[in-house]
Amino acid sequence: MHNSLPDSLELRCTQRPGKVDSKGFASVDQLLLILPTRPTAALWRQLPQGQKLQAVLRKRQVADVPALQTRLTNKRQTLVIGGRISADADPFEQLTFARKLVAAATTEKAGCLGILVAGFSPDAQQALCKAAVAAALAAGFNLPEFKSKPSPQKIRSIRILGIDDTVDLSRTIAEAKGNNLARWLTALPPNKLDALNYAAILKDLAKDHGWQYKRFTSKELEKLGAGAFLAVAQGNDNDSASIVRLRYRPGRADAKATLSLVGKGIIFDTGGTNLKPFASMLEMHGDMQGSAVATGALVAISELRLPVAVDCWLAITENRTGPSAYKSQDVVTAANGKTIQTIHTDAEGRMVLADTLTLASREKPKLIIDYATLTGAVINAITTSYSGVFTNRADWHPRLKRTGRLSGERVWPFPIGKEFLDDLKSATADIQQCSAKPTADHILAGSFLAEFVEHDTPWVHIDLAAGTHEGGLAHIPTKVTGFGVRYTTSLLLDEHILRAEK
Repeated sequence: MHNSLPDSLELRCTQRPGKVDSKGFASVDQLLLILPTRPTAALWRQLPQGQKLQAVLRKRQVADVPALQTRLTNKRQTLVIGGRISADADPFEQLTFARKLVAAATTEKAGCLGILVAGFSPDAQQALCKAAVAAALAAGFNLPEFKSKPSPQKIRSIRILGIDDTVDLSRTIAEAKGNNLARWLTALPPNKLDALNYAAILKDLAKDHGWQYKRFTSKELEKLGAGAFLAVAQGNDNDSASIVRLRYRPGRADAKATLSLVGKGIIFDTGGTNLKPFASMLEMHGDMQGSAVATGALVAISELRLPVAVDCWLAITENRTGPSAYKSQDVVTAANGKTIQTIHTDAEGRMVLADTLTLASREKPKLIIDYATLTGAVINAITTSYSGVFTNRADWHPRLKRTGRLSGERVWPFPIGKEFLDDLKSATADIQQCSAKPTADHILAGSFLAEFVEHDTPWVHIDLAAGTHEGGLAHIPTKVTGFGVRYTTSLLLDEHILRAEK
């Protein structure tokens, strides 16, 4: 299955710096024309067939995207899709704008997609070019489908025209590769991505990228005392559940992890004994998206060859109902020795993450980031346009928000802490899994998870409210967004979060 993955790098991207001319326009089948809100007369004179383009654009409002749709009088009859955007638009606006232009340009037979950003400062031109390429790489990637006649490819190649200086696309391409993988895995049907197949795919990925691979089976997890994870896994009818650890080591193979990525990998979530209704269960094959994003982030880090030792811990199991499934009021012992009173079996994500966070923190990395489609409460709080972030370093909240703005994957911080544990007091165990009362479950879940991070390790928890968004989000055209890969690289490269702990 892994070998059939389409690769975003197969979309060849070339660049043609310097003045744009008719020959450049004639070299592409579709052209994205990105202009400032008020193009100057001089700009129109510089563009081939500029008068025609200007006349079409005048008929539309600035806010229309696309605002221009016409064909050039050349041999290819190049389709021009244009729009206007403010030079100070933020990254989310740039990415959303690019997605809409790409969508309009890819309604016909795939060909060479041209990108022309004209009339901006060099920095703005570079940023908008990267946004357009990111949108093209996302749109050009087909998610898995099992039809007798597969969907056609939307884009065959990308060509950037009329740029002042060559654009460094290495990061854009690496992030696209990681995001595409995350979306691909999340979209796979649960009978195609069962726990054993998932582990096999990860093993293949480890071989391809030179990662170390270790699969902790149920027997090994029993020895480690991972009772919270195993409580969820015991409902499976086989011994397929596991925690997989991937290790990226750009330097010494035995180096300690600087960064640990942790992902919730519930490959299908019935809700367990507290069974979900139909509508809530329909897309629960995507409840493993946290693990897919963690793996995608590791792919991006590897592609960029970042000099950071990274561990990636993935908690992979189903949450089944049946005679062996765990139940409300069960008491289990987690890997850190804490006893947990089970309240609701559909709060399984925090159970599997509890033990996985403990194992990750015992390696004493400088930072742990976990990703999970954990609670509906966070969606109720902020919709699916943002994801929630939680951390045991409250002074990081401004930095976490800023990273969301810079990456275009926006987040909103929530508080966690001991004060919220009053709602998780138990008469029979050290802590309740969740509260039976209507309350801010996303905050209680984050506060619960914090109890399983050892050595006061700096930790960021991302509750992926924006993991699915109808109609796509930012530059991503599909409901499954793969949210988190760009956020992670931005956290490392723009915010330099690994330098933050003093």
